[in-house]
Order: sequence, then structure tokens, then C-alpha cells
Amino acid sequence: MYIDTHAHLYSEQFNDDQNDMVQRAIDANVQKMFLPNIDSTTIPAMHQLCEKFPNHCYPMMGLHPCSVKGDYKKELEIVKKQIDEQKYFGVGETGIDLYWDTTFKVEQIEAFKFQINLAKENNLPIIIHSRESLDMTIQIIEESQDGNLRGVFHCFNGSIAQSKKIVDLNFMMGLGGVITFKNANLDEMIKELPCEKIILETDAPYLSPVPYRGKRNESAYIPLVAQKLSEIRNEVIGSIMSYTTENASKLFGIS
Repeated sequence: MYIDTHAHLYSEQFNDDQNDMVQRAIDANVQKMFLPNIDSTTIPAMHQLCEKFPNHCYPMMGLHPCSVKGDYKKELEIVKKQIDEQKYFGVGETGIDLYWDTTFKVEQIEAFKFQINLAKENNLPIIIHSRESLDMTIQIIEESQDGNLRGVFHCFNGSIAQSKKIVDLNFMMGLGGVITFKNANLDEMIKELPCEKIILETDAPYLSPVPYRGKRNESAYIPLVAQKLSEIRNEVIGSIMSYTTENASKLFGIS
């Protein structure tokens, strides 16, 4: 089976066909889907979906960097309370995003560090968003890594040198639809990645793989990412499926 390690399937973009969309993923042998949270407004929808598909959808809890605003401390208290009271499979998505707006850069860093500590305290993996901030997020993880921190750099599209730093930190790299883009220029980096550090993701409803680029993404497209990975690394598709599923299962502590 495949595992989609990062998908926002509770998004309003799926309101009209959510059940069918999840079933399409299951039919495509994407049997498990991990759902990173955005902020307090997305928690109810995420829980509702996981209750509908308890054997396939797994919730994670965090505050997305793009949701870090003036009230971020209140949002972080909600994240902490949720983790104290319910079972989650990861902390995130968190990190730093300097692409759209740098107004709350300092607050994003504080929120990221707060969630790193939550991950350590609760023995959970951390799911890192690092848009236009990869070196910064790597440095923060380096400073925080005491042997009790694990996680994934989601939507990884960095350099060979950056990937080696992440490997040294004992973190994984999530690969998704971006690797299928003609202008991605990621092939050489992907060839260098150790197989035990690769997991698959969609980031649905965003970043659809070719031939669906520009359209809504969904977990059923994970095999397209795996196929591209197979071509780049010259590995049989069964091997890709096997080690990415094993890696994800280990990361999230599932059987």
C-alpha cells in the first residue's frame, strides 16, 4: 500500500465530493492519509473526516506559519490543549513561510520553536513547512536536535547539500507533485537521497502532479509521484512503495 503523509483533505475544496475523493485514494491503494492541521478554524472539519474514515485518515495538530498572526499565542494554547486531550500522530504543520509576508517572521520563529518542544514532550514527529526559509528551519532544527526530535521536511525541494544536512539530523524528506514538474530541477538531488529518508505526500488540494498540474490535488495521485520517483531513481515501483510506506509507518508509529 501507499501512504500519503501530508494532505489537507478536510479543505473546503473537497466539500462537494469528500467521501468519493477519499474512496478514490483507497481504490488507488493509498490506504493511509495523514492530515496536518492549519489553525483552530480547521480542527472540527479535520476531526469529522477522521471520524468518518478512522482506518484511513489520521489527524495531526499544529499551527501553520501562514496562520501565525497577532493572536498566535492563543492559537498555540489551543494546539497544546488539543494534544493534551486527544491522540494525534504528529505536530504540524508548523515552520516558517517568508514567501507571502514577513510581517510576523519573529512570531513564526517563536511558534515553530514552541511546537518543536511540544513534539519532543509528546514523542511525536514534527511536520515542517519551510517555504523561502529552508536554511533557517534547518538551523533551528540543528539547535533543537538532542536525539529526541524526529520529523519531516514537507514538500522538500532543496539542494543536495541541504538534503545531506537533513539526513544528518535524522529527519525525513517528503516528496510530492513538484518532482513531476519539468522545471523542478530536482532529479540529481533525488538520486542522492537515501531511500530510508524518503516519504510520499500530496499536499492536497495543492501542488498536483503532472498531468493534473494546476487542478485540485488529491491523495489518489500518490502513485503518480511514486512513478516519477521510480523513473528518476531507476528503481522498480514495488520498491518505492515498500520503502516509502515502511518509512512513513516508522515515522508516525503505526503498524
